[in-house]
Amino acid sequence: MAWLSKILAPVAFSPRCQGATQYAETLACHFQAELDLLHVVPPHLGVFTAPEAGAYTTAAEITEERVAQSTKQLARYPQEPCPQVAVRREVVTGDPAHEIVRCARDGGCDLIVMATHGYGPFRRFLLGSVTAKVLHDAPCPVWTGPHLEQAPEYDSIHFQRVLCAVDLSHASSTVLQWAGRFASDFGAKLDVVHVLPHSLVQVGGMYFDPEWRERAVQAAREQIGRLQQGCGTAGEVWIEFGEPPAAVREIAASRKADLLVIGRGREGLHGLRTMAYGILRESPCPVAAI
Repeated sequence: MAWLSKILAPVAFSPRCQGATQYAETLACHFQAELDLLHVVPPHLGVFTAPEAGAYTTAAEITEERVAQSTKQLARYPQEPCPQVAVRREVVTGDPAHEIVRCARDGGCDLIVMATHGYGPFRRFLLGSVTAKVLHDAPCPVWTGPHLEQAPEYDSIHFQRVLCAVDLSHASSTVLQWAGRFASDFGAKLDVVHVLPHSLVQVGGMYFDPEWRERAVQAAREQIGRLQQGCGTAGEVWIEFGEPPAAVREIAASRKADLLVIGRGREGLHGLRTMAYGILRESPCPVAAI
C-alpha cells in the first residue's frame, strides 16, 4: 500500500486552486491514491441589503441554493480530469478551515493540497487565513505555495530535486524522512539546508573570529550527518547564514528545486512558527509543510 493513499484537495474554483488541483492529481496518479475534492460553502449570515429582501428569501434558502450551485460546479471540476485517478467530490457548509481539517482527520487523509489563497491579491504579504489555520491544525502534511496557479498540466509535472530545510530540532527527523521518501519515490535528488543566524558570526559592526564561523558550520554538518544516518538519507548539505526565508529561497532557486519540504511545528526555524510561514511565502516552488 502506498504511503500516500488519500489526498484531500480543497476547491475554491480559482486559478490558484486549479494549479493546486493539478499537483494533487499528479500525486494521486503517481501513488494510485484516492483524491477527495472538497468545496466548503460558508453559511449565509442573513444580512440583507434591503428590508424587503428578507420577505422573499431566508439565509437558509440562500445557503441551500449556493450548495446546489457548487455541487453542479464541482461535478465538472476539473474540466479535464486525470482518467487514472479515483475522485470523490463533496460539498459541505461551515467554516472553511474547520471543515478542511475535519474532513482530513475523519477521512484519514495523508496529505492536503491547497493554494495559499482562494482569491485576493495579497499573497506577497501574508498567507490566506484559511490556509494559515489549516497549516496550524491539520493532522497531516499540507502541500501549498504562492505560485501554484503557474503549475503545468498534471502530466507535465516532474520532481527532479527536493530541498529539505531542517532546524535540527527533534522534529527534523520526521521532516527529513518525509522528504527522503518522496525524493526516493520520484527518483529525485535530495538537498538538505540548514540556516545559521548571523548572530553567530556578527553582532552589530563586530565580527567574531572566522574560526568560530567554521566551527559553527562544521558542528551543523556533523549534526546533519547524524540526522541523515538515522533517517537513511544521503542528501547534499548546504549551510547558510542569515534569515531563513531569504536563505532558503536562494538555495531553492539556485538548486532549481521542484519541492521544498519544511516543518510546521511550534519550534520551527529559529524557534518561531512564523518563520515557517515566511519560508513558505518566499518559496519559488511548492512547499510541503510536515
